[in-house]
Amino acid sequence: MATKLLLTLAICRLIVTVGFTFNPNDLLRLGLTGKLSAAPADLQSASVDFGGVYRAEPMAVLHPATSEDVARLVKAAYDSARGFTVSARGHGHSINGQAMTTNGVVVQMSGGGGSKNKMLTKVSEEFMYADVWGGELWIDVLTSTLEYGLAPKSWTDYLYLTVGGTLSNAGISGQAFNHGPQISNVHELDVVTGKGELLTCSEKENSELFQAVLGGLGQFGIITRARIALEQAPQRVRWIRVLYSNFSTFTQDQEYLISLHGKPASQKFDYVEGFVIVDEGLINNWRSSFFSPSNPVKVSSLKAEGGVLYCLEITKNYHLSNADTIDQEIEILLKKLNYIPASEFTTDLPYVDFLDRVHKAELKLRSKGLWEVPHPWLNLFVPKSRIAEFDKGVFKGILGNKTSGPILIYPMNKNKWDDRNSVVTPEEDVFYLVAFLRSALENGDETQTLDYLSNQNYEILKFCEDEKINVKQYLPHYDSQREWRDHFGEKYWTRFQQRKLEFDPRHILATGQRIFMPSFNPNIATW
Repeated sequence: MATKLLLTLAICRLIVTVGFTFNPNDLLRLGLTGKLSAAPADLQSASVDFGGVYRAEPMAVLHPATSEDVARLVKAAYDSARGFTVSARGHGHSINGQAMTTNGVVVQMSGGGGSKNKMLTKVSEEFMYADVWGGELWIDVLTSTLEYGLAPKSWTDYLYLTVGGTLSNAGISGQAFNHGPQISNVHELDVVTGKGELLTCSEKENSELFQAVLGGLGQFGIITRARIALEQAPQRVRWIRVLYSNFSTFTQDQEYLISLHGKPASQKFDYVEGFVIVDEGLINNWRSSFFSPSNPVKVSSLKAEGGVLYCLEITKNYHLSNADTIDQEIEILLKKLNYIPASEFTTDLPYVDFLDRVHKAELKLRSKGLWEVPHPWLNLFVPKSRIAEFDKGVFKGILGNKTSGPILIYPMNKNKWDDRNSVVTPEEDVFYLVAFLRSALENGDETQTLDYLSNQNYEILKFCEDEKINVKQYLPHYDSQREWRDHFGEKYWTRFQQRKLEFDPRHILATGQRIFMPSFNPNIATW
């Protein structure tokens, strides 16, 4: 009774604040199987995200038990006289409030509440796919599929993200050069549109919705089910890191390795990433004890160009049945590379442990109270033709010799992406992800404060604009529609607008992205 009273009061507050003509009891009569909550703990959780920069004030949180729960809520918003906003939230790993809404309802796709009744992951061994709930974490998808000796083809570096969340952006890691992003490895979706329609979509059925939602930033629908492509899961991984002091040599080797994507598995690596080392303390502490504490890497001793080193990170997957050939396959591939002699570091571990490597670092940071801090991350797609200028201006210029988190850099093949999806990438055959994954700390070091790192992000973007380096933000964040128009370019912006008009004409969904103002009451947007 107390919970129902609390929820009724919250809905009444929403009516007063927003002014929509909707009976509060109607939300309680939607026939939901899950739980609609206004409990302070639920509201607090939905008001923040991993970025730690933005806050919102949602009026209620829905913990859906079924796709129909989500559809009923969105349909109520769409049908109401003045409407209210609805934002889907996964594991809360957004950086700039993208999954938040003020004076609206957050759909908590992962976690407790009504989750006990959500669909279970179903694996088809015959057709090599898994049907999964949109709020399922990728780590749980992996656990389910491994029971059949199978696993998804394409990953993110961190597995404690939801399926619907990564598919609404792209989902990338070191496998993307070979398999493409996660959005290129989906057969079918169930989606709740901004009209409250629950539709199944694929290449052949409701194809425009299918392409729109993939990389669509939550603007066209909420993913409640995804059919994910699978492959035979390897048993073990040989994980190798090698160092470079010359940026051109580093990128030439990375680009060579991703050019092998069409070769047989024995003639290519399975994962290609890399990172920039501008702070020698970072390389000896980040992610794992990969580099031995008894033999720490010294940037100064390796004569790094401009005080910067580059680390190529590669893996070879294998089964115990072919373990006797893996050393030879790796040796042949490494001979083609031009890294610093004697800078090779190798470890061997189970496949699951490699995929879950970042979570182990998370646990260490949590134990030190360094996880739940602001994360002013900046992720950029940089065209191959301008990456050397980016290196000179940013890695060897703006950053100086201090950073407070890893800086990833690795190339991808554009032909592994589908330009019918909503995500935009540079118009070159090869482009790089450069990810500044930094944490803001109040430890007396000005260079690690939130203001300093945020200003540095602005400097990086300003440098790209001044030098006309046509970068595209991944996990984009802008404050005006003009900036969004520039991000998409005229051709893709027109398509994006048309899709919004078709699938969410009242601008109910994902207002935290700050792309479209709600058509019914602009005061409830999160900007």
